[in-house]
Amino acid sequence: MNDYVTISIYLAAVLALGIAAQWIAWWRKLPAILLLLVFGLLLGWQAGPPRLWVGDKAIPPMTSLAVGVVLFEGGLSLRWREIRETSSVVVRLVSVGLLITWVGAALAAHYLAGFSWGLATLTGALLTVSGPTVIMPLLRQVRPERKIGSVIKWEGIVNDPIGAVLAALVFEVVAHGGGGLATEWFNGLAWSLCVGAVLGAVTALVIVELLARFWVPDYLQNGVILSLVMLVFAVSNYLQHESGLITVTVIGVWLANQRRASVKHVIEFKENLRVLLISVLFIILSSRVQITMADINRLGWGGLLFPVVLILLVRPLAVFVSTIGAPLNWREKTMLAWVHPRGIVAAAVASLFAIELSQQSRGAEAGELAAGLTGEGQQLVVLVFLTIVLTVTVYGLTLGPLARRLGLSRQNPQGVLFAGASPMIRELATAIQKEGFHTVLVDTNPQNVAAARLAGIPVVYAAIGSEFIHDEIDLGDVGRLLAMTPNDEVNAIAAMEFAPELGGANVYQIAPSQRSQERLQRIPAHRRGRVLFRDGLTYDDLQNRFAQGAQIKKTSLSKDFTYAAFRAKYGEAAVVLFAVPEKGRLIVNTAKTPLEPKAGYKLIALIDPSAVVAGDSAILTPASDAPA
Repeated sequence: MNDYVTISIYLAAVLALGIAAQWIAWWRKLPAILLLLVFGLLLGWQAGPPRLWVGDKAIPPMTSLAVGVVLFEGGLSLRWREIRETSSVVVRLVSVGLLITWVGAALAAHYLAGFSWGLATLTGALLTVSGPTVIMPLLRQVRPERKIGSVIKWEGIVNDPIGAVLAALVFEVVAHGGGGLATEWFNGLAWSLCVGAVLGAVTALVIVELLARFWVPDYLQNGVILSLVMLVFAVSNYLQHESGLITVTVIGVWLANQRRASVKHVIEFKENLRVLLISVLFIILSSRVQITMADINRLGWGGLLFPVVLILLVRPLAVFVSTIGAPLNWREKTMLAWVHPRGIVAAAVASLFAIELSQQSRGAEAGELAAGLTGEGQQLVVLVFLTIVLTVTVYGLTLGPLARRLGLSRQNPQGVLFAGASPMIRELATAIQKEGFHTVLVDTNPQNVAAARLAGIPVVYAAIGSEFIHDEIDLGDVGRLLAMTPNDEVNAIAAMEFAPELGGANVYQIAPSQRSQERLQRIPAHRRGRVLFRDGLTYDDLQNRFAQGAQIKKTSLSKDFTYAAFRAKYGEAAVVLFAVPEKGRLIVNTAKTPLEPKAGYKLIALIDPSAVVAGDSAILTPASDAPA
């Protein structure tokens, strides 16, 4: 078998293993980064390190560009409005907090892992990073309140380029045996921040002009933006070492917060690209880590305790010191102190350092200090990967329970976001509220919005398809979307807008009218919401029933009055909307998966007026919990 075929098989295996790890992680609700690490280690043990296939010289630039794209995508998720009240907290965390983390991690690396002061300083700088690859999945899993969630997200994304640049500058000083460490890294960091901010802002302005003036056709926009970002990333690194990470982050943040041109399609493309890049990159990086028992023994118990000290001592100290006098209560500070997982950036930068040290040791330019560091390079990689595994595991398993205990999250939110606020939807929202479920209505009709507010229903005056709708709505208690506006296209847009955040299984839309079906068929099935209630039941059908006197009623099922009896009694006169099997759980009735209620369930249905008149009042009681 020739080299072309074997390398092709290797690269295909990397891609397949990466995507398989992502899918299994989604299926089993596990941190994807752990499975990627395991799959990469297994691939390395079976196929050997990646240098046998793609070469060590190819890995650093590939890794650097991939990390740049990841941070660009992370910047696209940051909105200034999220931290309007807590911007000072983020600034403190990425300055004072980062410095405390650096010093604390360096001390722990020296005294626990036995690293030399040079390598310990480098390790501390490297482990100041966190990143979107681990923070965003955690936030989706925990669903914290908006205020603390925004702080966690901003810190995790902003400190990544700063920490990576800091680590790179420390590496240059330490590896080449330079003196004046403090002056060197401070000047280098200042220049990197300046170059990154200026070049990033200029590039973002250019991209906005290209999009706003329609100088790039739609089908080329993603390609043009990606190529421009990668080009500027490389140019920035050429002008100032490792400033490219700051540049691409600034570009992402700028694009996310401007209003001249829509970047929604760019965000979606970058999200898909990020998943692919992370999967491939982490598999390759972890496959080159050849961890042996000798490496573990060399670290000793102190090395194994190193991540524990970061979690239990360094992170809480950094948070509580840097947030003194900040607008956070003790619960929010406690949660913030218990989240700082390390991810792809730490793994990538550590691997790059190890490769460069290895290359220096073979080159004539290697100095005495660099040669000493080369012997510890493998220990650095092992310690970083150990820290990644432990921090992701600990935070992934414990952050959710801690947040719920502190009253800062809802693990399985059952609230409903309604697109629309017509009288019928207001009645439906009221019925759901009386069962203890949170509801939010969104509408552009001022009369509907005013009526909802008078009825005590949370409502937002906005377009459900607006690019900035997520800034207006707190989704902390919301678990599903029901798009029930008179406009079928708006309903489809709402489903597309919220599917990435709530999940495709949790976005619903009313059945489209006959005249809209042909147009909506052009939208792929996976981009549309699940059809509500029953096939062919349109908004107009429901509205006509409601206008003719149909009422939203609750019915409790029992062994004496089953769902079959309910159907036999009311037939098509009753449209079952929801079922409440137990307190705190809401089931939406859909066309494809009809309800199968049992005794003890409570049904919420729209009952035609003729059935209400003829019905048994002991069973159908408006807004009542009376048993059947």
